[in-house]
Amino acid sequence: MDFAGRTRVLTLTLIFLVTPAEHERDTVQGSEVIRVSEGSDVILPCSIEESVEQQLFDWRKDGEKKKEVFMYDAGLHYNNGLRDQDDQFRGRVSHFPDQMKFGNASIRINNTKITDSGNYTCYFPRINGGLTFYMKLVVGSVPKPSVTIFNVTDSGVQLKCEVQGAFPKPELRWKDSDGNILDAEEPEISERDGRYHVTLQTTVTSTTTTSFQCVVQQKDLNHETASTITVSEKLFVDSCSKVTIEGFMAGMMAGAGLLTVVQAVLAAFKFIRISWIRGTKKNEEDEPETKKPLSSDIITV
Repeated sequence: MDFAGRTRVLTLTLIFLVTPAEHERDTVQGSEVIRVSEGSDVILPCSIEESVEQQLFDWRKDGEKKKEVFMYDAGLHYNNGLRDQDDQFRGRVSHFPDQMKFGNASIRINNTKITDSGNYTCYFPRINGGLTFYMKLVVGSVPKPSVTIFNVTDSGVQLKCEVQGAFPKPELRWKDSDGNILDAEEPEISERDGRYHVTLQTTVTSTTTTSFQCVVQQKDLNHETASTITVSEKLFVDSCSKVTIEGFMAGMMAGAGLLTVVQAVLAAFKFIRISWIRGTKKNEEDEPETKKPLSSDIITV
C-alpha cells in the first residue's frame, strides 16, 4: 500500500470541505478548508501512520512569499532553537509532542488573526521523495449586528442594522417574527483594512408582529448570527397619528389657500367697482351744465 493509501487525517470538531489537489512532483494529500472565528485557536491537521519523532516536517503559508510557520527536525523546532520562523507566527504556534509517535504532525495556532487566512502546506521532504498536505484556513470576524430604531415617519418606523469590522463580507437581511424577508433599502457598504462595515435600513408598519430581526450571514465561514428588536405599538400609533395630523394640516393649508384666492378675487372686484364709481362721478363733475333758457329769451308769437 502506498503512502497516499496509508495516510489518515485526524478527526476534529471543525467543519472540513475536502477536494482533490495535485502537485507536479510530490505526493499530495487532499486539500481541506478550515473555518474559524478571529481570536480562537485552530488546529491544522497533518498525520501519517508512522512515528514522526525522527522525521523532518515543515509548515509553510503560501502567498506572495512563503512564510515559515513551524518546522520540526528530529527533536529540534522553532520553539527550542531553530530559527527563521516568520514574525507573524512567532510565539503562537505549537505541536503535539506526546502524539508524534502516532504520526501526528499537526500544529495549533493560538489567537488567530484575519491575516492568518490563506493556504498552508505540511511538507515531509524525506518521505517517498516528498509528501505534502494542503489546506486552506479562513479566519473570520463575526461581530454581532447592532439594531436600532432610526426614525418614525408617515411611512412607518425605520429600523437600522449595522455590522462593523466583519470579514468575509457579510450579507444582511431584515425578517419579521414569522421569518418573512422584509423589503429594505440598498445596503451601505464600506471596506477598511480588509474589514467590512455594512448598514441596512428597512421601514416596518403595524402588522401582526412588533418583533423584527436582522440576520447576518457569512457564507465563507458557514456562519450566521442575528439580533432582534421589538417596536413599541405606540410608535405605530404615533406614525398613524402623524399621517392623520399631516393630512389634516395639508387639508387646512389647502383650504386656507383656496380661501385666500377667493378673498383676493373679491378684493379685486371691489377695487374695480370702487374705481369705476369714482371714475363715473369725476366725469359728471367735469361735464359742462346745459344752458337753460331765460324767460326773456322766450318769443311769443
